[in-house]
Amino acid sequence: MPFETLLTEARGNVGLITLNRPREFNALNSVLIRELARAVDVFEDDPEIGVLVLTGGLKAFAAGADIKEMAEKSFMDCYLEDFITVGWERVAKCRKPVIAAVAGYALGGGCEVAMMCDFIIAADNARFGLPEITVGTIPGAGGTQRLVRAVGKSLAMDMCLTGRQIDAEEALRAGLVSRVVPVADLIEETLAVARAIADRSRPMAMLAKESVNRAFEVSLSEGIRFERRLFHATFATEDQKEGMSAFVEKRTPAWRNR
Repeated sequence: MPFETLLTEARGNVGLITLNRPREFNALNSVLIRELARAVDVFEDDPEIGVLVLTGGLKAFAAGADIKEMAEKSFMDCYLEDFITVGWERVAKCRKPVIAAVAGYALGGGCEVAMMCDFIIAADNARFGLPEITVGTIPGAGGTQRLVRAVGKSLAMDMCLTGRQIDAEEALRAGLVSRVVPVADLIEETLAVARAIADRSRPMAMLAKESVNRAFEVSLSEGIRFERRLFHATFATEDQKEGMSAFVEKRTPAWRNR
């Protein structure tokens, strides 16, 4: 797939998307967002791909939205074009699991895109922040909503009101990231995690993702009801029969993804 602002590669059953505007620290402009949505489309439609990994450079995952591109916009410009809506939510709407591999700066829109992924693996040099208040605006790509769900109100309010950045270890303690690895090992470690997921039943991974995401939208009782119905539904699949038979027979399951 030829892209101007991305590099894409299939690593076996894992689709790797790399943000590639190094001179701009991968600042998110309209071209990059359009191409990112297209790359997700392609990998999601590919039956050989089970998991997507989204990453950037070693110094910056993405340093934010491209301020040069948006500085002169008016309210009506933003409203009529539905700025930071079209294309921006594509990562969050991907049905296949998406893992963010974050090294360096993940600020503003970069932090928001990382939070759209299902979980974040951070390099030990990663830094996260929502500094929009320092340039006279507020997070607009879900930052105030997703961050509070990840780390709680107090830290989210601190970061949004002060623009303070947190390092990888603080992000791990707060629950923003799932693990921290050496920067030199980030891609291979993340690909190994992605392969471990992609090598299992893909419908089960998609159902598990759907159920976890439901927890953010409904009450506990409704969430459990939703989970229970999906759990019941797995017993109509070939992979549930294969997985449990393989366990009983002490062999490796041969997933059919059906």
